[in-house]
Amino acid sequence: MIAVIRRYFSMLAGDPLADRSVPPTGFTANLTVFTSGAMAFLAVFALALGLAAGQLADRWASELARTSTLRISAPADQLDAQVAAAVNLLETTPGVASARALDMAEQQALLEPWFGPDLPIDTLPIPRLIEVVEEGAGYDATGLRARLQAEVPGAILDDHTRWREPLVAAADRLRLLSILSIALIATATAAMITLAANAALAANAQVIKVMRLVGARDIYIAGAFVRRFTIRAFGGSAIGALAGTLAVLLLPSSDVAGGFLTGLSFSGASWFAPASIPLLAAVVAFLATRSAALRTLRALS
Repeated sequence: MIAVIRRYFSMLAGDPLADRSVPPTGFTANLTVFTSGAMAFLAVFALALGLAAGQLADRWASELARTSTLRISAPADQLDAQVAAAVNLLETTPGVASARALDMAEQQALLEPWFGPDLPIDTLPIPRLIEVVEEGAGYDATGLRARLQAEVPGAILDDHTRWREPLVAAADRLRLLSILSIALIATATAAMITLAANAALAANAQVIKVMRLVGARDIYIAGAFVRRFTIRAFGGSAIGALAGTLAVLLLPSSDVAGGFLTGLSFSGASWFAPASIPLLAAVVAFLATRSAALRTLRALS
């Protein structure tokens, strides 16, 4: 394993004589740099999507898993009594940290996005809501529902499971989509670099024949192509990753725009994640060019 790593590093070390067999300019150089830069730019957004989806899934899971809502529907003359009874019952339930009945202003604020600020909530038969916060391992939902049915007939417990699970599943699928996108970007980059390397090898077929006549081995000749295309891919992807990071930085934050995934961005140490994209591009270019060079050189034998 160490010998293989040393051989790869020696291949990238550089040799001025071998480098002359690779055209320093031309469409192959421009194609490699442009493809690497464009793919790195897209990879930054795919990476941001994956990290944002992961953070979103964790936040939804943690926020919704620790809270529940108790909804009480009863005649107006019994509503306050049932709310008080439900709060007393919840305060004596193991696993419940706190239970608080929402006042009318809070409930109106919850309904305002759908019905507007002028909803006459005092004249409508709207159920009363009680916010339940869990602690430790949480409460026994089945046992709590049985107690509520016996003591507070108008109470319905919603532990947010039907809301939490689809939201977390959707965020997990977005994270999987970002991983697949990065894999497709890497595959497309490898394909384009392979085509560019094949074109460069074909254009220098006569030079390669002369180098073989003076004793150059195929691994020595391939090293020149691998080295040049790896450096091109690294440089182009570094520019693309920097441009993509700046574009992500200019996106509106969730605090400003609100809504789903408007906070698509990096946070904390994840801002260093785009720095891995040029390294990944260099590895992809190295493997793709080496495979293409050795295969083409065998065909030219």
